[in-house]
Amino acid sequence: MRIGVVTFPGSCDDRDARGAVQLVGAEPATLWHGDADLRGVDGVILPGGFSYGDYLRCGAVAQFSPVMDAIRSFAADGGPVLGICNGFQVLCEAHLLPGALTRNAGLRFVHRIQHIRVEGRSAWTAGIEPGEVLQIPIKNGEGRYVHDDPDALFAAGQVLATYCDAEGNVVPDADPNGSVRQIAGVTNAEGNVAGLMPHPEHAVDPLLGPTDGARIIGAVLQRVTA
Repeated sequence: MRIGVVTFPGSCDDRDARGAVQLVGAEPATLWHGDADLRGVDGVILPGGFSYGDYLRCGAVAQFSPVMDAIRSFAADGGPVLGICNGFQVLCEAHLLPGALTRNAGLRFVHRIQHIRVEGRSAWTAGIEPGEVLQIPIKNGEGRYVHDDPDALFAAGQVLATYCDAEGNVVPDADPNGSVRQIAGVTNAEGNVAGLMPHPEHAVDPLLGPTDGARIIGAVLQRVTA
């Protein structure tokens, strides 16, 4: 199984994402932002970083990359796509996911180990039950998720995860960036495209901390091989 990881100018977590893909037992494939072909991969990850220097808005320029046309077609055919942090921003700008990401409340960059509660089922949460609490690092300056009708997202099962405390309680103190309804990630209506602000690729090696990220990166293997 091959999972493609896109490298945009300014990406900084693409290498970590490829390493995480390899760790969970898949073959990582490097995809360049100028490529118009996904080279037959079974899934795609848009990694964190600062694509095109975050000019205009985070992800606003990256949405016009040639690779994004291929990703749109891949997603339309049901292919699993995951955007992490800046990748989440790109998918929102490309209208592959609902909502938008804005400056953090307090206008400060945040970085810490974060608890999130899985809320819905998707290609990237196979084998993870709704309500389970995971520990995933977070690091962002524009991670505040906004949407004009978050209740509708919950009702449609499109909320992937919310920020919570260690017991799974969605309390204000657990929200690192002021996101509406403490939303940490969402999916498209079909569940094959997902965006997550925390970084699962940084939570796969027990030598470095929590390993819950491997469950997210590896979940898509269950879907593709099912």
